[in-house]
Amino acid sequence: MQHFVLIDGNSIANRAFYALPLLSTSSGLHTNAVLGFTTMLLKVLEEMKPTHLLVAFDAGKVVFRHSDFTEYKAGRAKTPPELSEQFPLIRELLDAFSISRYEREGYEADDIIGTLTRLADENGWKTTVITGDKDMLQLVSDHVTVALTRKGVSEIELYGTAEIQEKYGLTPRQIIDLKGLMGDTSDNIPGVPGVGEKTALKLLHEYGSVEEVLNNIDRVSGKKLQENLRTHAEMARLSKQLATILRDAPLDIEMEQVSYRGYDSAVLTQFFRKMEFKSLIPKIATADAAPAHGEGEAAGGEEAAAFSYEVVDAGSLDRFAAKLTSPMSLIVEMDGDNYHRAPIIGFGVACDDTAFYVPYEVACDWPAFREWLADETKEKHVFDGKRDTVGLAWHGFTLQGIRFDLYLAAYLLNASESNPVLHEVAAQHAAVKVAADEDIYGKGAKRALPDAAVISEHAARKAAAVWQCVSAVKQEIAAHQLEQLLAELEEPLSLVLARMEHTGVRVDGERLLQMGRELDEKLEEYTNRIYELAGTSFNINSPKQLGEILYDRLNLPVLKKTKTGPSTSADVLEKLAPYHPIIDTILHYRQLGKLRSTYIEGLVNEINSKTGKIHTIFNQATTATGRLSSTEPNLQNIPIRLEEGRKIREAFIPSEEGWYILAADYSQIELRVLAHISQDENLIDAFRKGMDIHTRTAMDVFGVPEEQVTSLMRRQAKAVNFGIVYGISDYGLSQNLNITRKEAADFIERYFAVFAGVKRYMEEIVKQAKQDGYVTTLLHRRRYLPDIRSSNFNLRSFAERTAMNTPIQGTAADIIKLAMIRMQDELVKRGLKSRMLLQVHDELVFEVPQDELQAMQQIVPDVMENALPLDVPLKVDVHYGRTWYEAK
Repeated sequence: MQHFVLIDGNSIANRAFYALPLLSTSSGLHTNAVLGFTTMLLKVLEEMKPTHLLVAFDAGKVVFRHSDFTEYKAGRAKTPPELSEQFPLIRELLDAFSISRYEREGYEADDIIGTLTRLADENGWKTTVITGDKDMLQLVSDHVTVALTRKGVSEIELYGTAEIQEKYGLTPRQIIDLKGLMGDTSDNIPGVPGVGEKTALKLLHEYGSVEEVLNNIDRVSGKKLQENLRTHAEMARLSKQLATILRDAPLDIEMEQVSYRGYDSAVLTQFFRKMEFKSLIPKIATADAAPAHGEGEAAGGEEAAAFSYEVVDAGSLDRFAAKLTSPMSLIVEMDGDNYHRAPIIGFGVACDDTAFYVPYEVACDWPAFREWLADETKEKHVFDGKRDTVGLAWHGFTLQGIRFDLYLAAYLLNASESNPVLHEVAAQHAAVKVAADEDIYGKGAKRALPDAAVISEHAARKAAAVWQCVSAVKQEIAAHQLEQLLAELEEPLSLVLARMEHTGVRVDGERLLQMGRELDEKLEEYTNRIYELAGTSFNINSPKQLGEILYDRLNLPVLKKTKTGPSTSADVLEKLAPYHPIIDTILHYRQLGKLRSTYIEGLVNEINSKTGKIHTIFNQATTATGRLSSTEPNLQNIPIRLEEGRKIREAFIPSEEGWYILAADYSQIELRVLAHISQDENLIDAFRKGMDIHTRTAMDVFGVPEEQVTSLMRRQAKAVNFGIVYGISDYGLSQNLNITRKEAADFIERYFAVFAGVKRYMEEIVKQAKQDGYVTTLLHRRRYLPDIRSSNFNLRSFAERTAMNTPIQGTAADIIKLAMIRMQDELVKRGLKSRMLLQVHDELVFEVPQDELQAMQQIVPDVMENALPLDVPLKVDVHYGRTWYEAK
């Protein structure tokens, strides 16, 4: 069967541009959109194997729709010049791929695609449309599928008629009616004021089309909605007309002209060299593309020369040892993901065009290799130095001399793509091909060790890939001014975290078990209380049975329905709390149950039987803001709002007799960073005077002196202060404070009137993000925002809130990371026995001998408060006790 793939060129180019860092060639030519487009094309050719292929572009700014509505697409932000300059290169790329492209003056790419899908449909062809624009969903039919891009252009979500019905409850053609009612801000299609997606869907589910909605205005619920529909009826009809993709555009192209027969690898290689896409050349160097009609094997992708490596044994030790005097890349191959428990299988080592594999048994019996690993003067390039350092430490090896950590560098280049994996980084920057670990070992229950030859080649390939990647990645790090952040923050921090992980924190398992027994007693009390309030016994953990009790037996109002009946989710139950005392009891029961199963049992299972400690993994390259997280177990999510949750910290104790736990916590660090970044005079003044910031905010917003600030005023001010950091809306604030949206909007308006610098910062940072495509912290950590100019309001709004928050939250994360590095340096420099154990949000936890308590109470806050100079003072609260619980 013929498979026609149609690509929305402008949409894909735009998403590729914002999804990738702003890459450029050595001559300064920007190429990130071209690279993203290229990887998408290679994936399409490999996975979809099209028989026909075309990329459609918009031809100009003025199209036939402007004659109907002159404001069509008015207000769109100007295309960044860094993207504009890449469109000719993308057209050149398509020519190198021998892919047809088409544009027509007066028409949009949508109309070209719409017309060609109709023609393909009439011929019975299977058609796939690749786009980032949901408007295209109206083209879906039995033969036409729309692939919407996600995560830039790296992932797609396929929509057929069933998927549209499941998500929207509509037919594909009703997508036009949806746009007619709700409009589209990205195209400046007005729609009907006051009608968003939710209302529009409700109307269409009842009446089916814009026309039928307008014919039944008198039956529509809500006087305001009826009034808006009457007043703007013509605009609704026009909006539907504007949103309708043309299916009969006058195209001067025949279907046979878009057949795809593959590319000339020599031509494509030449283009890749011009773009400096060196890592892509091996993928297409030996063959002329995948056969166009899905026949045979996918061409391209074989390395130009066979990969070779040497397995080191007793007979080759001397020859291999001579290589160890040079800088080398190192891979520590382990059997498992948790490097605190995983056995070491062997080592991949490489430099220049030479790669080796050292079996673990050989390494253990070879003192020279152990010495090389531990030698600080021997330069090593690694992929995740923390993992390697800790994993080796558990087996009695010392690793020093790490000069470049490819894992951390890849993370800094695009923090939104969290937790980089080597095979993906290598695909971008190395000639040698590397398989994913799960392709070698399997996944989950199917994981198993393959033959030794497979493992040795895999480890050697990984080492060679790391070596090949380093130069190119270093150049990108330099181009994005990230050298200092990598070399002076992230790489030193990884060694501090390695020490903390290997040290671990002692946990009293018996105390945890006792807490579990206490919780069991409380759970039984709550169970009996719930039965008493319900008037019968039932399975409290069954949503179905709980729903029957709440809605059938107790007749509580149904606030939300799911596919299986009225909802019993926590957010719904919280709103039902005023209606019956059983609700609060159920919510508390659930919280205690989660404490019992997730935290008590979970922590007991994570205690290392040999050390009596928990050795959590600190994830350094997971969050887009730069904050650390922890897993196996997650010690950052122990709930502390409930007293029962806080008491879990009683089980965390010093590892030495007579020692103490000392906890140091930054006070309102994000608000202090906000004051510095926004340069708001009132915020700066409050912090410099040491005032309670929530009280000061209440004073300024409500216009009352300090003594007249009530607890309610302070609570509302606190909600706004922390909400502002996260770009809170009037709706979000109204939910937090249980007030009306109008009251919340008034509160936010008064806040911005007082803190004008904060408002100015938020407006300017969003404007800057739309211009640059990313935002930065004070230490130049970048976060790319591919949806900042999205046509989807929700995606764009989220990106705008992210733009406001990331410089604040990211800078706060950078500050505590700096503090950790400098704190460890102080411990070593002063010869102290105290140890840093944990980082939890804005808190550092230490274990301290009694004779160092006084010194540590001075050193810790001094280091933390001076980690990064700001225009307002940083403040740290320090407490200590025999347990972590007592230290709070």
